[in-house]
Amino acid sequence: MKSSGFQRFKLNKQLLQAVAQAGYDLPTPIQKKVIPLISSGHDVMGVAQTGTGKTAAFVLPLLMKIKYAQGKMPRALIVGPTRELVTQLYQEVKKLSMFTDLRSVAVYGGIGPKTQIEALEQGVDILVATPGRFLDLYGRGIIQVKDLKTLVLDEADKMMDMGFMPQIRRVLEIIPVKRQNLLFSATMSPNVIKLSEEFLEYPQVVETTPSATTAETISQYCFQLPNFKTKIHLLEYLLRDDEAFNKVIVFVKTKKVADNLYKYLLRSTKGEIKVIHSNKGQNTRLNNMEAFKEGMVRVLVSTDVSARGIDITMVSHVINFEVPVVYEDYVHRIGRTGRATNPGIAITFYHPAEQYHLRKIEKLIKEEIEQRLIPTEIDIEETGFEELQMMRRAIDRQRQLEDPTFKGAFHEKKQRKPKKKPSKGKRRPGRF
Repeated sequence: MKSSGFQRFKLNKQLLQAVAQAGYDLPTPIQKKVIPLISSGHDVMGVAQTGTGKTAAFVLPLLMKIKYAQGKMPRALIVGPTRELVTQLYQEVKKLSMFTDLRSVAVYGGIGPKTQIEALEQGVDILVATPGRFLDLYGRGIIQVKDLKTLVLDEADKMMDMGFMPQIRRVLEIIPVKRQNLLFSATMSPNVIKLSEEFLEYPQVVETTPSATTAETISQYCFQLPNFKTKIHLLEYLLRDDEAFNKVIVFVKTKKVADNLYKYLLRSTKGEIKVIHSNKGQNTRLNNMEAFKEGMVRVLVSTDVSARGIDITMVSHVINFEVPVVYEDYVHRIGRTGRATNPGIAITFYHPAEQYHLRKIEKLIKEEIEQRLIPTEIDIEETGFEELQMMRRAIDRQRQLEDPTFKGAFHEKKQRKPKKKPSKGKRRPGRF
C-alpha cells in the first residue's frame, strides 16, 4: 500500500487503504489540526473555507472511533442543511469507509421516505441527514437515538442563514446529552458563535484561515460592463473557448435570472449547459449536478442557495454574472474552483450599480480584484431606459447608506407652486 502523510494519525489499515484509493496524499492544514483533536474526544469547532478537506477531517476520526458495524441504530449523526450537501457528505463517508463493514444511510426531504426507511431497517452506524427529515423519521419512531455518541453539524453558517435554528434545537433536545459534538463552518458569523455556545462543551476552536479569505490557488479578476446584454455578450465570448473553459459554474442572484441566462446560452453552448435553483425539483437538481460532475455538460448556472451542495473538483472557472450582495457568498462562490490545491479562476462581471458591492467584497477579502479591459470583439450594447433608471436608484440608495444626508435625484421632491386663491366675489368653476 502506498505510504501517505495520513499514517501520522494512527488510522487503521482499512482507512489508510481508502485514503490512498481516494488519491489523498498529504493532509491539508485543517486535517492536521482537527483529526488529532477529534480522535482525543474533544468537542471541536472548525472554521475553514470550502475546498480545504474539512469533510475528511471529521469523517476519518469518526470512522476510526466507530471501527465496525454494530447494532441497528446509528452511533453517529451528521447533519447538513440541504439534500445536495447531505448527498455529498454521504458519498464521502461511503468512499472513506469502503474497506470497512460500516453502514451509512442518508435521509433527506424532497422524495418519499419509503426507500430511506427500508435502508434504516437494515441497520445503520452513521446517519447523514437534513434536520427536517431526521425529525420526521424520529417522530414516526423509525430512528432511535439512544446509541448516538457523536453529533456533527456541517455548514453551520448556512443552516443558520436558512433558518434551521429551531430544528437544530429540537435535535439537541432529543439526542443523548453525553456525546461528542463537532461543528464545522465556512465562516465564524455571530449566529454560528451563538450556536456553538449552545451545544459545544469547552470546544477546541480551529480556524485554518481567516473566515473571509479566498484560497491562494484561485486567480481573480473582473470586468466592468454597462448592462445585462453586454454581460451576455462577454459570457458567450468567453465560453467559446471550450478547451480553457471546460467546467464552468456561472453564479446569479435570482431564479429568474438563472432561467433567463440558461435560455440565452442554450444555443451558443450547443446544449452543454444545465441550471439549478430551489424551484427545480430535487431529482432535477441532483441529475443536473451529476451530469456536470461527470463532464456530460460543461456549464452549470446556479443561484447561491444551491451553491453549498456543489463539491466538485477540477472546476476550471467560476463566473459571477452578478455580484452577490451578501458579501460572504463571494467567498463561497469562488471556493467552488481551486479545490484540493488545484488551480482555479474566478471572474466577476459588474455594472455601475454593482461596483459598490464589489468594493465591499474587496474590503472583506482584504485584496484588490484585478480589473481587466473588455475584449475589443465584444459588442457594447446601449443601456435601456428601465435598466438605467434601476441602476440610478440603486446608486442613490448606496450613497445614502454611506451619507444619510445625501439627497439623490430619485429622492428630491419638487416644490409645488402655491395654488392661487380665488378672488372674492367670484365663483369657482363648477360650483353653485
